[in-house]
Formats: sequence, C-alpha cells, structure tokens
Amino acid sequence: MKKRLLALSTVAAFSIAALSGCGGSSGETTAAAETEEAAADTEKSAEEEAAADAEGGSVYYLNFKPEQDAQWQEMAQMYTEATGVPVKVTTAASGTYETMLTSEMASSDAPTMFQVNGPVGLNNWKDYCYDLAGSGIYGELTSDDYALKEGDTVYGIAYVIESYGIITNKTLLSEAGYTVDDIKSFEDLKKVAEDITARKDELGFSAFTSAGMDSSSDWRFKTHLANLPIYFEYKDKGISSTDAIEGTYLDNYRNIWNLYINNATCDPAELTAKTANDSLNEFVNGEAVFYQNGSWEYANVVGEGKFTDDDVTMIPIYIGVGDEANQGLCTGSENYWCINKNADEADIQATLDFMEWCVTDEAALKAMTGGEGAMPSGGAGMAFAIPFKQAPESTNLFVALDASMTAEGKTPVSWNFTTMPSEEWKNMLGSALSVYAADQTDANWAGVVSAFVDNWAAEYTLANG
Repeated sequence: MKKRLLALSTVAAFSIAALSGCGGSSGETTAAAETEEAAADTEKSAEEEAAADAEGGSVYYLNFKPEQDAQWQEMAQMYTEATGVPVKVTTAASGTYETMLTSEMASSDAPTMFQVNGPVGLNNWKDYCYDLAGSGIYGELTSDDYALKEGDTVYGIAYVIESYGIITNKTLLSEAGYTVDDIKSFEDLKKVAEDITARKDELGFSAFTSAGMDSSSDWRFKTHLANLPIYFEYKDKGISSTDAIEGTYLDNYRNIWNLYINNATCDPAELTAKTANDSLNEFVNGEAVFYQNGSWEYANVVGEGKFTDDDVTMIPIYIGVGDEANQGLCTGSENYWCINKNADEADIQATLDFMEWCVTDEAALKAMTGGEGAMPSGGAGMAFAIPFKQAPESTNLFVALDASMTAEGKTPVSWNFTTMPSEEWKNMLGSALSVYAADQTDANWAGVVSAFVDNWAAEYTLANG
C-alpha cells in the first residue's frame, strides 16, 4: 500500500513539473513532454501495481460485531475503491462467532483476519495467529497494554476499548421523581427501581428493559453481569485469573439479577423468548428507564428518531460490594484482531495493509470513531474508542462518561470475563439463570451457584489439562 501511495505522489509531482513547463522555450517544451511521458509511465506502473496487488492478495474479515456490520461493509468497499484490493466481510450472528470461526477456518476460503476475546480465546487459536510484532498496526498502538502478547510474540491487537453499565433514560427518571445523583449504590438503585415498579401503571413505563435470555441477548448477563462477582473476588485476592472460582459474591449477583427480572417490562418466565432487539426497542420506545448494555450501543440509542446526548447517560452496575460511591463503569476490551498465519503470503500482506489503513486513514478513522453522519454514505459511524496514535477523540457519549468518571478518581471495573474458562461455562450459567428466573427458589439458585463454581473448575481442567 505504501508503494502505491508513493507512486501516486510521484505522479502528482511529475504533473506539477509538466504544468510549470507550459509556455516556455522549445527546449522547455521538449522537457515537459518528456516529463509528461515519464508521468504517464509512472501512472501506468502504479495502476499495474494496484491491479497486481488485487490479483495477488485479498482480505477476508470475519467480523464479531453484528451491530457494526453495515459500517464494515462500507469500509470494505471504501478500501477496495481506493486500492483495488478485494475485501470481504462476513459477520457472525450474535453468540455464534466461535462456532462460525471454527467452520470457516476449516474451509478452503478461510478468513485472513479474525478476532479472539482475550487469553482464553487465544488458547483455541494461537496456532493460527500470525506474529504481529514489528507490524505497522502494532506500531500504531498507544500502549502495549492493548496487545495480546506472550513473550515477544504479538498474537492480537485490541482494536476497540469499550465500557458498559446501565444506560439510563434521564427524562423518564425525572418523571419518576429522581435524577442520576440519587443513585450511588445498589441500595439506591433498588429503591428507585422498586418505586418505579410500584407506580408503573401510573407512570406508563417500567424500571428495566427485559433481560432477554435468548442467544442474541443472554451474553449481557452470563458474561457481562457475571463479570462483577468475578472482578470483586479477584480484587480481594489480588489475582487476575483462577482455576477455581469460589463465588464469594454470588449472593450479590443474585440480588442484582432479582432486581433486573422482577422490575422489568415482562414477566420473568418470558425471558427465554426475549431478544436483544426486544430490549433495545423497549428502551428506545420509552418503555423502561434502565437498560444494561455498553458503549457499542451508542448509535442504536442516540441519533435521528432516537435520543439526544442530553436524554441519556450511563451509570455503573452496582451489586452492593466495595466503595460504590467511587466505582466507575466496566471498561476494557475483548476484541483482538488476529491474522491467519496459514493464509497465502500475499493475503497476509494485504490484510496487514488493510488493518493499518483502518487506524491511519482519515476517512477510516472517522468511520471507526465518529457517530451520526460519519460514514461517507452519511450513515452513523461505529463511535468506537480506539487505542491508536492517530485516533481522534470519540464522539461517543458513553466513552466520554467513562473518561470523565476516571478523571474524577472513580475506579473502572476491569473486564475479567475474558478469563471465564470456556463458552460452555457461559452457556451452562445462562441456562441456570433462565431456570431460576422462571422459578426463583433457593434450590434453583443453588443450580446457578453450581454452574458458576463447580463448572468453572471442571471447564478449566478440560481446557488446560
């Protein structure tokens, strides 16, 4: 890609020289003609090189994020139009990425660019990962903290830093007689939510959106909400992973889960049929005040026909543990780009070039970090916070809130769910949560505890021998 840009720059330089020769002596005219001929040859050479690149290398990106599929399709088209290099983007449906990646890697047209969710995810794909040490994109990172490394080998590059918490409709909260300043702890949140539930017929809205437990939505609770008891246990012990979780804060997990499912837009027994879209639509349509989700949902809740930045905010997920007055949002990354080392050499180089373009090209950066109208088509950008040197400040309100809380001295909750031992562990926990939601007995909660604690040890042993 750099060679092509250099060739095009050379064309521009020759063109300027040719224009400056116009109107001079016959010698100058001859020189200009020779210059024009050289420029034409150079331009032809650049076009031939681009065509050769297109024939010799291509990119196939298996995208993890369905909510950004439209933007990635447009960026692929942008890159192909600019360079001639074919870029294919396929997006996995929510909750199916690992299965689809396994299938696609076994095909004759395997992805050249894929992602893992952190150290545990890397275990499954390490043998497929190209070493990104010394690559252009690695050099663009603002910190080594955003590289997935073992020794000097760089297996993955975090391409987005995200935050999640409880997205809050400030207008509805005000109609209920509260502001976000009234919610600084789990007890505060419980008081407000239960009061809204007691008056929901009068108010015309519920406290929480449906905690959908189908595959498009259950990750919010079996993974993201489950991060909270893991985070506080790790914090107590001063560790960053474990082969045997103890479940010290599972009573707190039960309390926040009870609050979600018993103060929502639907009966708890209906949750297995509720989807991510149901929950999003309930929030956007003003049916509930609170919606657990992350900064990646910004473009889905803010924009034309939706809310403004003044209408919404995000508060921490409180579960009644620690210094809640100084707790921040859950912030981190489980999104690491990797390159398939088994791809053709030309495809590997094409993919390295594409990755670097994504984080250095002005239009690509705008698409990745901008909000409404950031795409060349006029559509909303991804509104990501990205950890690269040339990245502009994100226009994402929720990203800005995380930065503001951290600046105030509040402690972000780290993403420890990347240490969960397996996808099967999450699935078993999700099933147990659904059973408990439909029939909230102590016996059914014991099933949740067993899924959390016993299955952790069992799945860790299976994964690590």
